[in-house]
Amino acid sequence: MRRRASLKFSVVTLFPELVLPFTREAILGKAQEKGLLQFDVVNLREHAQNKHNKVDDTPYGGGAGMVIRVDVVDRCLQNLSPASEVIMLTPAGQPFNQKMAEELAQKEHLVVLCGRYEGFDARVETLVTREISLGDFVMMGGEAAAACLMEAIGRLVPGVIGDQESHEQDSFSSGLLDYPEYTRPESWQGLEVPEVLRSGNHAKLLRWRRDQALERTLKRRPDLLGQQVLDVDDTIALWRLGVPLEQLEKWGAPAAQAQKKIRRKGLVQNRPLEAAESSRLHT
Repeated sequence: MRRRASLKFSVVTLFPELVLPFTREAILGKAQEKGLLQFDVVNLREHAQNKHNKVDDTPYGGGAGMVIRVDVVDRCLQNLSPASEVIMLTPAGQPFNQKMAEELAQKEHLVVLCGRYEGFDARVETLVTREISLGDFVMMGGEAAAACLMEAIGRLVPGVIGDQESHEQDSFSSGLLDYPEYTRPESWQGLEVPEVLRSGNHAKLLRWRRDQALERTLKRRPDLLGQQVLDVDDTIALWRLGVPLEQLEKWGAPAAQAQKKIRRKGLVQNRPLEAAESSRLHT
């Protein structure tokens, strides 16, 4: 079977020195050495075409700060090899998530535009294919966000991380937050590694991990549960954690089947939901 081409990132920035070290170290650096990933850090100032390499100007209509010029960005993009996607990092963009990372990891060449100052001239939006945000906050520039994208996307390229299953079971890849992990020492300051992890019972181990992932997600990100395909055992696990069957039914869980099994086995809820937890189920 023919090996797929490597994934190339072209990061357009006013501060290459902020990005370059990130591409040379740890797993990304090793992936580049193996030819699995390529990194091209492009200095936007090289496309300014003026005496002082000036890439920005004052905004029309007045206001604080400077705006990056569209003609400079256009010249830069014209000098790059054809891209699968041209991504502009902006607080106004679509929130970045694991599903998007998995989609972008299938591409061959991603161009990432890092803004500074008051951002890009709005006409730059006509030159890009996506606008992406890391969240509802503002940073001083896009370089740190670009590093996040490169790591989240790059690690999904086959061969970049040693064990393919390790990212398939990650938080958000499964749709749930990850279950807790433990290693030696077995006992530390009175805290013990759960017995099930030392039991050697594979079936119990898998169920424990799934239940722990469900519990963590319920406590920290209950909004994700409504997006899951929950089976009967998942439904019972969440019910035992205090989630009403009515709510589970709204999430599309097999509540009626779970209720029959609960009655047949005489199961009881382990704990009621606290008021704060209960209110979060409906937000």
